[in-house]
Amino acid sequence: MAEVLVYVDHVDGAVRKPTLELLTLARRIGEPVAVHLGAGADTAAPVLAQHGAVKVLTADAPEFAEYLVAPKVDALQAAYDAVSPAAVLLPSSAEGKEIAARLAVRIGSGIITDAVDLEAGDEGPVATQSVFAASFTTKSRVSKGTPVITVKPNSAAPEAAPAAGTVEQLAVTVAESSKGTKIVSRTPRESTGRPELTEAAIVVSGGRGVNGAENFPVIEALADSLGAAVGASRAAVDAGWYPHTNQVGQTGKSVSPQLYIAAGISGAIQHRAGMQTSKTIVAINKDAEAPIFDLVDYGVVGDLFDVVPALTDEVKSRKG
Repeated sequence: MAEVLVYVDHVDGAVRKPTLELLTLARRIGEPVAVHLGAGADTAAPVLAQHGAVKVLTADAPEFAEYLVAPKVDALQAAYDAVSPAAVLLPSSAEGKEIAARLAVRIGSGIITDAVDLEAGDEGPVATQSVFAASFTTKSRVSKGTPVITVKPNSAAPEAAPAAGTVEQLAVTVAESSKGTKIVSRTPRESTGRPELTEAAIVVSGGRGVNGAENFPVIEALADSLGAAVGASRAAVDAGWYPHTNQVGQTGKSVSPQLYIAAGISGAIQHRAGMQTSKTIVAINKDAEAPIFDLVDYGVVGDLFDVVPALTDEVKSRKG
């Protein structure tokens, strides 16, 4: 069975959920070979093996941390040359898509970004994409070279499938041309204790109807009761009520959680473009004619300041 390279997204060896999803999808088209770059391979390898990695190729070099993505592209290209895979899969993060694009150019292959599903085909892997603000679903395959595909988080449920997970060192030579942009400082982002917005299984978002930064704790309380991430519409962000890093929409972040709750959001196309691939959508809005209700699975016509606290209390009571 052909091997499929899976780029590992991790923090010092703590494997992030989108990588486990990639391993699950990779097993549909071949045998997953994980590529772990940087520190923490000893920590990551058992997790990767538990989720189907037949091999774990590891490399650690100071250049991976000192420079922007090009040294990682060098490493992934070395893995590609060593394995001759049937496909290369990466998460659809900003970094993942840049690495994918650079790799595709180097190896002369086609690329598909933001896939939401993957299946085997007679002429190579077939990727499903949700395009034009999720108005259409397309199925595509790469017709030239080895497919390089990035996959959106929450596109598949991670499934355990224990495999050998044999750890092998990957020989990497970082080219001088890959050292053009040096990282001079880093500032850790302050943790909220909530899941990463683009990876969360549940997202609770507030919009113009929240009517002020001082009222966003109502949204946060519901999110915390559900173990969810907090999002915001562009109107709420532009008004300064919530950070830009939490904006959901065409000019913000695209999310595709299992459950999306929109409170006080009218449903402008800009916002819908960033969330309408969510599996289940619930809207709370006092305007019964709000466009968001055309999209939802469940709609509540009511004042969010009455509905959201009641919902929060109900969630807490059911959790005991």
